[in-house]
Amino acid sequence: MKQRKCQGCKQLKSADLMHKITREYKSGEVFLNPSSKILGRSAYICKNKECIKAALKKKTLKNALKINDLTQIEQELLNIIVES
Repeated sequence: MKQRKCQGCKQLKSADLMHKITREYKSGEVFLNPSSKILGRSAYICKNKECIKAALKKKTLKNALKINDLTQIEQELLNIIVES
């Protein structure tokens, strides 16, 4: 199994247990990427509220994806928090 570091809790976990967020190579748009079909720079977050909140608050996700603005993906992540 591929091990990836969560941007919220900084623990290594299986990539299958995490959300993959990718900044597309050509357009620079940011997507939730569950199928891993979008190519570009990616970061991972555990599938729990605390890690998502921590990654948004600490701006580690923003730094990992090397972007200035997370508004494209922030609402999707907040929806995941509400649903869980």
